[in-house]
Amino acid sequence: MNTGISLKGRSFLTLNDYTTEEIHYLLDLAKELKAKKKKKPFAKNLEGALLEGKNIVLIFDKTSTRTRCSFEVAAFDEGACVTFLTNSQMGKKESIEDTAQVLGRLYDGIEYRGFAMQIVKDLALYSGVPVWNGLTDDDHPTQVLADFLTAMEHTGKPLDKMKMAYIGDGRNNVSNALMIGAAKVGMHYSIGAPLELFPSEDLIAELAPVAEQTGALITTTTDPYEAVKDADIIYTDIWVSMGEEDQTASRIALLKDYQVTMDLLRASGNEKVLFEHCLPSFHDLNTTVARQIHTQYGLTELEVTDEVFRSSHSVVFDEAENRMHTIKAIMVATMSDKLYT
Repeated sequence: MNTGISLKGRSFLTLNDYTTEEIHYLLDLAKELKAKKKKKPFAKNLEGALLEGKNIVLIFDKTSTRTRCSFEVAAFDEGACVTFLTNSQMGKKESIEDTAQVLGRLYDGIEYRGFAMQIVKDLALYSGVPVWNGLTDDDHPTQVLADFLTAMEHTGKPLDKMKMAYIGDGRNNVSNALMIGAAKVGMHYSIGAPLELFPSEDLIAELAPVAEQTGALITTTTDPYEAVKDADIIYTDIWVSMGEEDQTASRIALLKDYQVTMDLLRASGNEKVLFEHCLPSFHDLNTTVARQIHTQYGLTELEVTDEVFRSSHSVVFDEAENRMHTIKAIMVATMSDKLYT
């Protein structure tokens, strides 16, 4: 992997900070590290523990399964040590700036998962070490790399030859991140959402020159069946994001006609269309929250039917695994002393 690209010391806050070539480099690195993990042939410069002697801290202000486990397993695989931090004084008795400077003296990298995008920006500004965005209210860039890697593995197509249709809340953090990523890699990204949940016009305008340069196409429609036509991937997310639980009733009213069903998959016209979801998903009644929603609203499935979720079209657990491989690539690329020697 002698590409001439070096990301050493860089933070990973949003894909908007990365060039098309750098995004492809991270995806290629993730493929090689995945092969290494599975004991298949891989690039020789990736031999050994690439993060040996490194210490990272994971700051979580929001709950997590895949993000936390992916960062921890990825770090351990390559020889790093991890601190999981949920009860710090950051933002309470100690400013984010001061906390960042303290953590930057102790750690080689910082992951943050929480609410305001400004927090992860301030951690990067003041810590002096790479900071990685594990999710904020506005963006979820580590998720997108896993989504793209999974789509490439299953379609065999380059990203700039794919169409991804996102159905549901078109202005949430996952859709924002996918739209940024699509613009950067030249993908056709089609959003099917109610007008009230269209993406920010400011973000669309910001991405327009990027899309023009890469050949990407960003489209929006209120008709989910129009959105999925000729799609390679149909993507959805939960209807109520973390911190928005008080909006459950209004979201159900807005999105009840945007459920991903087998009829919607068939409307793509693609017998091999993939279904992606960042998880968790309300596709059955096997969770406490799903049962509460069923009791209150009478719904047994929300953003996707159980039939679709369990179908051969679904690659959601490959996505979940690929969170670890792509996060590993981010940490190795931005922190390893051995990768570039």
